[in-house]
Amino acid sequence: MAYHSEKQIDELNEKARQLRLDALKMIHRRGQGHPGGSLSIAEIIAALFFHHLRIDPKNPFWPERDRFILSKGHACATLYAALACRGFFPVEELTSWGCLGSRLQGHPDRLKTPGVEMTTGFLGHGLAIAAGLCLAARLKKMNYHTYVLLGDGECQAGILWEGALTVGKYQLANLTAIVDYNDVQLDGPVHEIMPLEPFVEKWKSFNFAAIEINGHNMREVLEAFDVATEIHDKPTVIIAHTTKGKGVSFMENEAFWHGRAPDDEQYTKAETELKGDAG
Repeated sequence: MAYHSEKQIDELNEKARQLRLDALKMIHRRGQGHPGGSLSIAEIIAALFFHHLRIDPKNPFWPERDRFILSKGHACATLYAALACRGFFPVEELTSWGCLGSRLQGHPDRLKTPGVEMTTGFLGHGLAIAAGLCLAARLKKMNYHTYVLLGDGECQAGILWEGALTVGKYQLANLTAIVDYNDVQLDGPVHEIMPLEPFVEKWKSFNFAAIEINGHNMREVLEAFDVATEIHDKPTVIIAHTTKGKGVSFMENEAFWHGRAPDDEQYTKAETELKGDAG
C-alpha cells in the first residue's frame, strides 16, 4: 500500500473543499441541480482525479487511460468542476452549465464533454457499462482500470444487480465500484424507502471484495483505492459512508436538498460555511 503524507492528505482535502464550492456555485447560477449528492462525493472525486486515476487531459483518448463512470449522473456538477480543474476544458467554461450550446449538459454526455467517459443519468446502468469496458480491456490485453461511482438509491435498481452478476461471473478485477452511501434519496431515508442492508453481504454474494470506509476521511479513501488495485482475483466495491449535503449545515442529511438549488441568501450562507472549512 502506498504511503500518503499529511501534506498530500491536506492538499486533497483542499481540492475536495474547492470542488464543493465550485459545484454549489454552478448549481446556484444555473438555478437547477443536485447539491446534496454533489457535495457528498467531493472527497471521492478529489482522490480519483487529483491522485489515483491514470489520465492525461492533453490526450483524453489515450488508450491506456483509466476509465471513470459517474453512474449517479445527477451529481455531475462536482465531476465538471474536477474535469475543469484538471485541464480537460477551461475553468471559465463552468459558467456555461445550463446555457444553450454548452458542452456541459444537465447529465454527463460523452459526445459533448471532454473527459466524460460515458453518458449517464438513467440510474442503474453504470455498473453494466463498466463491465463492458473491463471485458474490452481483457480482450484487447490492455491494463486500464475502470471505476464507477454509484448512488445508494441507485442500488435499489434491479438492473444494477444484473450488472453485478456479470462483473462477478467474469471476475473483473480491473473494476472498482464505489457506492456513495449517504442514506438519503429524493423522498427520504434510503433505509426507510427500500433498505439495502445487509449491504456488504449482498456484494460479497456477487463475488465482490467489499471495503467499508468513511467517505469523507481522505486517508481511508486513498487507502481503499490502493487496496482495490492490489486485488487481482475479483472486482472490488468500496462502500463509502457519506453525508448528504456534506459541508453545508442546513443541507446535511436533508432529502429537501436532493435536487433543489439554493436561493441567493441560502447560497451566501452555504458559501460562507464552505470557505470557513479552510480555517
